[in-house]
Amino acid sequence: MEMKITKVKDFEVTGSGSAPQWKSAEWQTLKLVSKLKSPYSTRAKVVYSEKGIYFLFDNEDRKLTCTMFRDCQDIYQEDVVEVFLWTDEGKDLYFEYELSPLAIELPIVVPNHKGAFMGWRPWHYEGDRVTRRATSVRGGPREPMAGCEAWMAEFFIPFALLRGLGNTPPKAGTRWRGNLYRIDYDAGKAAQWAWCEASGTNFHNFHHFGTLVFE
Repeated sequence: MEMKITKVKDFEVTGSGSAPQWKSAEWQTLKLVSKLKSPYSTRAKVVYSEKGIYFLFDNEDRKLTCTMFRDCQDIYQEDVVEVFLWTDEGKDLYFEYELSPLAIELPIVVPNHKGAFMGWRPWHYEGDRVTRRATSVRGGPREPMAGCEAWMAEFFIPFALLRGLGNTPPKAGTRWRGNLYRIDYDAGKAAQWAWCEASGTNFHNFHHFGTLVFE
């Protein structure tokens, strides 16, 4: 599975997806991969600039199942979107980023040797290495456990944060492996969506990620 990523000029992240640069990207549909069924739709867009890569998720929902207010907690135990970037296929090492409806984040680098993995949080996470992120909610307040119609997540991952990983920063023609995910807990258990469904519900099955092609 392949996604072409258009290059754009940098823009402000607001959580609304209203920047004109998003018009150059097509929506990618995430497919439900869990046994737990859900009526909600999930879609995403990706663009990049000289400085980093941008992601936009649009998530149909009815309840914001999230209560955590501190970054780098186990936010995947509640509603969240996730991005995995495997920049260098020669190494069992990739970057993972998670964002909740409350704009709480979890950025980690993951060494994964034959399924034994653990995340490492960024060192010197400051200046041009810090992400920019924002969320918005339609049909309700942006509050824990609030009712809603949908929520959006918009975020920017600077290439400076990925310093030390191979094959970065990308240029025209660069190919990364990667995947986009969503987890929702409205039913009390996890419903899961993926852009590249070959990974199934094992989000760390990185050898089955899709391919991101930078134009």
